[in-house]
Amino acid sequence: MAQLTDDCFAFSGPLLPLSEMERLIGERVAPVSETERVPLRGARGRVAAADVKAPLNLPPFDNSAVDGYAVRHADLSADGDSKLAIAGRLTAGARADIALKPGQAIRIFTGAAMPAGADTVFMQEDVTVDGDHVIVPKGLKLGANRRLAGEDVPAGQVALPAGTVLEPQHIALAAALGITDIEVRRRLQVAIFSTGDEVVEPGSPRGGAAIYDANRYLLSELLERLGAVVTDLGILADDPETLARALAKAAAWHDLVITSGGVSTGEADHVRSAVERIGSLVFWRVAIKPGRPVAMGVIRGAAGQGAAFVGLPGNPVAVFVTFVRVVKPLLRRLAGARPHSLLPLPVRAAFAYRKKKDRREYVRVALRRAADGELEAVKHPQDGAGILTSLTKTDGLLEFLEDVTSIEPGTRVGFLSYAALIG
Repeated sequence: MAQLTDDCFAFSGPLLPLSEMERLIGERVAPVSETERVPLRGARGRVAAADVKAPLNLPPFDNSAVDGYAVRHADLSADGDSKLAIAGRLTAGARADIALKPGQAIRIFTGAAMPAGADTVFMQEDVTVDGDHVIVPKGLKLGANRRLAGEDVPAGQVALPAGTVLEPQHIALAAALGITDIEVRRRLQVAIFSTGDEVVEPGSPRGGAAIYDANRYLLSELLERLGAVVTDLGILADDPETLARALAKAAAWHDLVITSGGVSTGEADHVRSAVERIGSLVFWRVAIKPGRPVAMGVIRGAAGQGAAFVGLPGNPVAVFVTFVRVVKPLLRRLAGARPHSLLPLPVRAAFAYRKKKDRREYVRVALRRAADGELEAVKHPQDGAGILTSLTKTDGLLEFLEDVTSIEPGTRVGFLSYAALIG
């Protein structure tokens, strides 16, 4: 399991800025060290453990990018059309054992290897065939429609850097290089549980003051989407002893333990005290809305193993926001993935908004096309952290940075789609 020290997240301030949290994670959290080799077909979502270098040029040889005629550019007239003798025909996969002589052209198809002596290809729709000759127009540049060997990836160059989260396009690149398996870091083991005497499992009897637990289902889906192996430990009662035992047991064989609920300052919020019995809760308030009562630290198992701990708020929208902005960077770092910067896309706000300074805020919005063609962000009418439909009826979040205090209609703002946040 992950070996973490009690002070790896150490922060001395009362309210942790989001950027400082990301810096601490990047500097003080080490990824898991165990690796394995997996076949390409099972590699999606895994993290490359070492640089993958190209064993050959890609493409392996000069080839034609179009169907047409391969020629020697030196044979072309600069003043008018050129008439060249058709000396052969090359299809994709055929051996290019034809040598092009001065004044000749070769009929060639997309992907076919360039014949010796040829350096330029005319598209078939731009030429005129006259018996056993082809007439080509003036003006084509040297090297047009020719793909050079190694122009995509030269042999020996790093094609996939260590820390790449392997997606379909990365796997396709590896396959094009003839690679059949890749060394990856092992999957992270993550335990989740909810807390609260008021929370019950969906499908079970629900008392008048109870609510069904949505948070574990949300967390499980988000974690599995990021490649983690999830252990669902269910719902734990608001009891410090029970919580401490469950946390210690989970720390013994998981890299990360995530709880939801019980980390605020209420008298019945016992997660904080339970963590402090078996580890170190080094910060428990982040300058983010929704989700300020989010905690991070280290807990120890019976044999002294250190596991990362994150305590999330109890409201499901706050769970979502703090997961994508707090847990996800930690998870990527533990998994050995390279840092990933979110790039908000500019859209136009269709509403006014006020916020406190020195706090990062995320507002749920739907996008619409305005009459002038611009994309506009419309704020969901209900912004409570417990309103789950504010996630299902919107397209993403607007990110308001710490120094922003007010937004007026028409202001350009940064939009983060749910696909970008959870992918």
